[in-house]
Amino acid sequence: MLALQYDRFGGPIEVRELPAPDVPAGAVRLTVAASGLCRSDWHAWAGHDTDVALPHVPGHEFSGVVDAVGSGVERWRSGQRVTAPFVQGCGRCRWCLTGQAQVCPDQTQAGFTHAGSHAEYVIVHAADANLVAVGDDISDQVAASLGCRFATAFRALHGPGRVRAGEWVVVVGAGGVGLSAVMIAAAMGARPIAVDRSPAALAMAAAVGAEAVVTAGDRAAEEIAELTGGGAQVSVDAVGHPSTAELAIGVLRRQGRHMQIGLFDPASLPVLDWGRVIGWELQVNGSHGMSAADYPPLLELISSGRLRPQELITGTVGLSEAASLLPRTDVAPPTGVTLIDPTRV
Repeated sequence: MLALQYDRFGGPIEVRELPAPDVPAGAVRLTVAASGLCRSDWHAWAGHDTDVALPHVPGHEFSGVVDAVGSGVERWRSGQRVTAPFVQGCGRCRWCLTGQAQVCPDQTQAGFTHAGSHAEYVIVHAADANLVAVGDDISDQVAASLGCRFATAFRALHGPGRVRAGEWVVVVGAGGVGLSAVMIAAAMGARPIAVDRSPAALAMAAAVGAEAVVTAGDRAAEEIAELTGGGAQVSVDAVGHPSTAELAIGVLRRQGRHMQIGLFDPASLPVLDWGRVIGWELQVNGSHGMSAADYPPLLELISSGRLRPQELITGTVGLSEAASLLPRTDVAPPTGVTLIDPTRV
């Protein structure tokens, strides 16, 4: 198979011909139809994830067709169109059995714990617990975008964020996951505000449902306070930087709820104003992807037309172009969602 691969953290990423992966018991092999170019893959390439073994194939957000089925798999057969959350639970522990596979202690993650989807084939372990069927009304490209960005944003807002209609939701960072959060908040009847330094990203946020957009900078918090009449009920840091986390928590009103979904560089963690968190009874929550069991309401939003992920897809590239783009997603992230076609060099 053709795949992207790198031999050292921070080193060159190359297009290589590699053996197609074997199919373990309980797993399936997918022919990858589309794979998302995501900043989380940059974290792995930069060496921030301890589970990554070298050499490594990145990619964790994908759709495809079941190509081969391992022994013990009961629910899936060759030829079915599927996607999967980037967190794949073991399917046996108490977390998985209660629908919380996103925190499974024995989870696997394509593109982190094993070879990923920036390739012609990818393995999904514990397939009966982790695969999600894709209907004919959802394209391969849209299905791929659901594995990380839309799933992460949806569970953050629909789950621990408990967003309600009419609430102000401030989303700091209008990259792929931030724009997904804006679009989902609007579909839920909330009032999203997008914050970013990129005029293009803010323009896209306005186009997909942001009630207001704010340019990141010294006056951002003041502008948000004026727009919301004293602060938002919910905030989201979709970047993962000390300044973005501090801003997101700082724009909450009393008893507000913060969702941290952007990943941090371990060498640069935020110092929070814990006095404010305690005194204002703020809730600071992490959210780590979404279980396959939680996909039905997300798919229903898409099928109903209230949520249109296709509006965030800005282009498809081949493997060679992806190899040059991935190392730059931290400093020059593409606007919207860029997908990789692994059959294109």
